[in-house]
Amino acid sequence: MKIAVLKERAPGETRVAASPETVKKFIALGNEFAVESGAGAHAAFTDDAYADAGAIIGDAKATVKDADIVLGIQAPEVAVLKGAKAGAWVAALFDPFTKTDLLEAYAKAGYEALSMEFMPRITRAQSMDVLSSQSNLAGYKSVVHSADVYGRAFPMMMTAAGTVQAARCFIMGVGVAGLQAIATAKRLGAQVSATDVRSATKEQIQSLGAKAIFVEEVAGIEGEGSGGYATEMSDEYKAAQAKLVSEHIAKQDIVITTALIPGRAAPVLVTDAQIATMKPGSVIFDLAVAQGGNVEGSKPDEVVEKHGVKIIGYANTPAHLAADASALFARNHFNFLSAFWDKEAGKPVLDEEIGDAIRLTKDGDIVNERLKGA
Repeated sequence: MKIAVLKERAPGETRVAASPETVKKFIALGNEFAVESGAGAHAAFTDDAYADAGAIIGDAKATVKDADIVLGIQAPEVAVLKGAKAGAWVAALFDPFTKTDLLEAYAKAGYEALSMEFMPRITRAQSMDVLSSQSNLAGYKSVVHSADVYGRAFPMMMTAAGTVQAARCFIMGVGVAGLQAIATAKRLGAQVSATDVRSATKEQIQSLGAKAIFVEEVAGIEGEGSGGYATEMSDEYKAAQAKLVSEHIAKQDIVITTALIPGRAAPVLVTDAQIATMKPGSVIFDLAVAQGGNVEGSKPDEVVEKHGVKIIGYANTPAHLAADASALFARNHFNFLSAFWDKEAGKPVLDEEIGDAIRLTKDGDIVNERLKGA
């Protein structure tokens, strides 16, 4: 089989879908591997490194010609795939709930779109889960960048000239990104607290040495949706949470928001009125800014100052750690395809559980059940 990796064409996308390490592993399975020249430049993977691993380096047209599988970070436009085999697989991030025109184009062209963000959160798919690998890095980066913008020290410092108090850091949303943000802020010496709508995360917060901030007076609301994601909460819970957060947020120096609900706009967690209660010089990092934002007034890749508080957030946070983000994404791709590799067939053969979960288009139609019900 021929596997191809193209240069990413989305604005601001610095990652690449294969590393020299994974190219070598794919070739060891008996495949031909083609990489567009310059595809790994932003991630510090040179053409020579890919060539040394056994890849064929060429322009986009030559790279994709007769490809059976195309690996990407963000799904390429159909025009870029011209020359790939009929029915070729394209495994990438498709943003399926919003990019319906792209999916229709893939279906019309006869390509099989495999949405890596639809990878089910089950034990055997953990090593294939790009959302988790990228969110880990995003959680880390959100704290490091916040510390830089904050302009004060994170840890408590005892000096001859006096004591510098530790920064107070509040993490809102304790998924993969939130847990990594907690761990990073703790390593930097901050006083860390966190909250989530899922009661099961309380022990996780405490296990990392942070203080858990939870609504206690509203019983029977767990906030746990399918696949480990948060779900929308009742109006009663939202009101109780808003009151608790408002009281807590006024004392914080750094706030990191991470809440996302698949297929929907990011919920607003921090309002303008709450921002106004924070101390001048405080910083809020909105990890959900590209999906509408958790913070009122946040804008992707801009520093917005309101009431003396700086609100920041990247449109694509993992892209700011291109080398590590690419290496992990590339391993996710390899772990996915190699897990289903059929030696006799010389290609991957997907099972129903994972295949049906991530397959968006096939034989000219949009086939994913989650999209049919959206």
